[in-house]
Amino acid sequence: MKSIQLENKIAQTGLETLDIEIATLQALREPILHPDFSAAVQAIFEKRALKGRVIVTGIGKSAIIAQKMVATFNSTGTPALFMHAADAIHGDLGMIQTDDVVICLSKSGDTPEIKVLTPLLKQYGNLLIGVTANKASALGKRADFVLHTPIDREADPNNLAPTASTMAQMAVGDALAMALLTLKGFSKADFARVHPGGALGKQLYLRVRDLMLLHDAPAVLRTASLQQVIVEMTSKRLGATVVLNENHSVAGMITDGDLRRMLSKTLNFNDLKAEMIMTLYPKSIEPDVLAIHALALMREQSITQLIVVSKGVYQGMVHLHDLLKEGLI
Repeated sequence: MKSIQLENKIAQTGLETLDIEIATLQALREPILHPDFSAAVQAIFEKRALKGRVIVTGIGKSAIIAQKMVATFNSTGTPALFMHAADAIHGDLGMIQTDDVVICLSKSGDTPEIKVLTPLLKQYGNLLIGVTANKASALGKRADFVLHTPIDREADPNNLAPTASTMAQMAVGDALAMALLTLKGFSKADFARVHPGGALGKQLYLRVRDLMLLHDAPAVLRTASLQQVIVEMTSKRLGATVVLNENHSVAGMITDGDLRRMLSKTLNFNDLKAEMIMTLYPKSIEPDVLAIHALALMREQSITQLIVVSKGVYQGMVHLHDLLKEGLI
């Protein structure tokens, strides 16, 4: 019984945390609709045109959120740097250039470091965007634009540990980054350019031609003997071979499965030719198609190989294992 009561208490605390944070996010709708949000986005966009960057700063848990904001800005095409508010007044202010925009995160807006930092930023002439729960704070008063993050209470039962407040800061950062992304027309191609690593990036830039170059292209003529077919399939190690016409157009394809089916139907192998075994009209794909689309076609057709054809001419073959090695599966 005690175990069940404990489990219920734990679950209830988890749900209460979510309820508080959901309410906090809902309360951000009004600040996002405030003119300062749109003005802040446009100001960053205009400064970016002058080669300006976004410097995000904060202290404590806000500093951690600031680092996440920087990562999101950079990954969506807005150059950004993190500057710890405490380190800023001990030399790191030197990273700030004339056209940079500074975003300062602080729930209270009145921490000692923020009180020292904000007048210095104004003195240097940099545009300052304050993200704070206290519009009447030193940060709120000195910022050119204030992105208000109203907080009724933290999710902590003692109302002390930064939870709802950091959630609000992160959400505002995401909203800024997505608004900038939309404003500048940041495309999938742009995303691929800054995310070349990992499966996500490869989905956006890796093409069929990149995969077909990983191995030799298996091919035999229509008149090839069964022995020639088997040797070609074995040497190229793709479990299949293309059958070509004299003009190098694709006549058909022979897979391991075709060979097994042939062996079950006949005992006379001496006179067998490739054209007698091949499957007609095999599935093909163009070399410039994204590899992820090749995977979708393989899944749709329940096949493991695709012939690569350009202007009717055989170019090579891609195998499901190629996609697996690249992490697309």
